[in-house]
Amino acid sequence: MIIFLNKVEIYLYFPQTFQVKNKNQELSLMNLSKSLCVSLFLILFFIGFVEKSFSQERTRVVQTRQIENSNNNVSQNPPTEIPQRRILPLTNQLIVQTSPPLIKRTGSSRPTNAVPSNYVSKSSYSQVFNQRLLFSIQTKYGIPYRYGSTGPNAYDCSGLVWSVFKDAGFYFERTSARTLWQNSEQVEGDDRYKFGTLVFFNGLGHIGIVADENGFYQASSSQGVTYTKFEGYWAKRIVGFRRLAIVN
Repeated sequence: MIIFLNKVEIYLYFPQTFQVKNKNQELSLMNLSKSLCVSLFLILFFIGFVEKSFSQERTRVVQTRQIENSNNNVSQNPPTEIPQRRILPLTNQLIVQTSPPLIKRTGSSRPTNAVPSNYVSKSSYSQVFNQRLLFSIQTKYGIPYRYGSTGPNAYDCSGLVWSVFKDAGFYFERTSARTLWQNSEQVEGDDRYKFGTLVFFNGLGHIGIVADENGFYQASSSQGVTYTKFEGYWAKRIVGFRRLAIVN
């Protein structure tokens, strides 16, 4: 709050009290007004200073009390200790027993009842596969022989085998009788004369398909696709029997 004092205001606030008679009185009145203004300003400044100091002191007291309260809370609630687990020693003993061997060891490293290592027993192809295979052979009956042919107007021995197995649903690369020997599996005993087994002749130069224990199907150079018995010329020239690994 600032108070401006001048000659006009003096006349307004003190119209009846002050009567300026001469110039000296006017000067003294002005000096008095200035003194009053300065005194009022000093009083207001002092009051503001005291109020500001009091507010700062109050803020520091509040902060100090908050810090003391927080310290008291920490001291009243000490950290809880985590209980440690006690590890008990094992009282039971582990006993490991070894089972006796399943295969009786003999003088050799093979079991006493083992089959020869060069023999693998094979079951017949599925009935559906055999029916398809036989039907394909029968539809080619009498078709003439021609070297390197795979049908449908002529066949050689390996071409006939490739064609009828393909018709039955088993696909493999067209190849020679010798390669089929290498890629097929050996059979012995009764499996040799099951339908669909491959029979090889003449030092792996010729191949046929077993029909039963009496004969086989082949592409003959003189008769074409035909059935031939295991006797005479052909019986003496058999190299072996093998079967293709077919998943039924």
